[in-house]
Order: sequence, then C-alpha cells, then structure tokens
Amino acid sequence: MPNLDKQDQQFTPSDVKIISKDTLFQGYFRMSKYRFQHRKFAGGWSAIVERELFERGEAVAILPYDPVRDEIVFIEQIRVGALEHPHPWQYEIVAGVIDRDENGEAVARREAEEEAGVSIGRMQSLLSYYPSSGGCSERIELFVGEVDASQAKGIHGLDYENEDIRVFVLSREEAMDWLAQGKFENGATIIALQWLALNHLTLKSQWLDS
Repeated sequence: MPNLDKQDQQFTPSDVKIISKDTLFQGYFRMSKYRFQHRKFAGGWSAIVERELFERGEAVAILPYDPVRDEIVFIEQIRVGALEHPHPWQYEIVAGVIDRDENGEAVARREAEEEAGVSIGRMQSLLSYYPSSGGCSERIELFVGEVDASQAKGIHGLDYENEDIRVFVLSREEAMDWLAQGKFENGATIIALQWLALNHLTLKSQWLDS
C-alpha cells in the first residue's frame, strides 16, 4: 500500500502497461487508440482503460521581446480550432512544430523569421508543458528571445502552407492590459506574458548590462 501522504511520490512509465495502440486515422495529424492499465494511488492496478489520442508531437513557442524599447512582437492569424467561436483570428506569439531532426532553439529562430520577419538574438528557455494531456500528445517548449521590435512589421507566412500572418507590436504595459482584458486566448502566449510580468526586470538587467 503506497503512502498517500507522501507529497513527492510520483509514478513512472514502468507503472503503466500498454496493452495495444492502434492508428484510427493518419493525415496531417494522427489519431491513435490506446488500451492500457496503470498503478493506482491506493495500490493495485486499474481496469483496462481505453482512450483516443490526438498526436501532434513536439512544438516550440517564443516570446519576441525587445528589452531596449520594452516592446513585444505578436502575430495574428486565423485558427481552425476557433473557426466557429467569436474570435477565429487569434493574437499569439511565434510558434512552430519541431521535426525529428531539429532542436527547439533552431525551430524558434526559424519560425521568428518566417512568421514575424525578425531575427532572434539571445534566448532563454522558460519551461515546457502539455496544453491538453487528457487527449493530445503535444508538448510545447517555451522561450523568450531578444529582438529589435522596430523591424517587426508587415504580412508574413509561407504561401505553400496558406499562412497569412499579420505582425504587430505592443509595449509591455499594453500587452499586460490586453492580458488582463482577456484578449489573448492562446495558452503559450498567456503563460509567456505571465512569466514576463514576473521576470522582466531581471531579464532586462541581464540583457542590457551584458
């Protein structure tokens, strides 16, 4: 019987038995069906659990921040997940999918050029997280990157991917006002801005004094 009062107790992959994994759909993304069992907090094993999983793999998002001007570069683009909601066009930070032969930092730098037309200088890794681990495999690595916000303007994106991305710049204070008003509905953007609210003074000191 495990000690349920022990706060640092954590199960590992060895505490899961994957019985089967079947592909239900394979297109741009994949949908899989798992049948598995897992150890229970009170001891013993669960019954067989069946779950469908939307497989998206690894992704990266970066908050482009100008420490000199105290400004943030954002993008706006239409999102299929919001098509039938009040705001199909979403305000976001730069993001992209990590291919198997890439690393997160390289993808973040490339996506900043493609989506916002800005070059990233210094970068700092913030955290990684699962946006919706109850049904999606996607894991996002989050960064903040140094940019010259005066260079951020225009319409960007890749034509062969049908991207139509508008770039705009807000002061840090304006961005925090938008955050408080609920104008940002993208998880990575919200998390990155909350991080910046807590750490912008330290970050500016590190980047401007070095």
